Amino acid sequence: MSRRLGIAPETVRTWRRQFLDRGLEGMCDDPRPGVPRKITDADVERVIVKTLEETPKNATHWSTRSMAAATGMSQSAISRIWRASALAPHRSQTFNH
Repeated sequence: MSRRLGIAPETVRTWRRQFLDRGLEGMCDDPRPGVPRKITDADVERVIVKTLEETPKNATHWSTRSMAAATGMSQSAISRIWRASALAPHRSQTFNH
């Protein structure tokens, strides 16, 4: 079965075991280890919209520091959001409309 599906045999055994133990509910992902996300999808959207549609006071473009201050998020969070969204407001001369 695992060869036909192109997945590891242990994965198939895990799915079968979970189905036998819990039925269809066993097919849902179990909670993953680690700290839960603190940045919501709404936070990400808010940063992207603000980056694309607004400019900061007394500046031509957003910096991670100014966006962090405006949104109440950390500079590293802003940096991760911009990187994941391929945004670099400091690199584009035509970034602001």
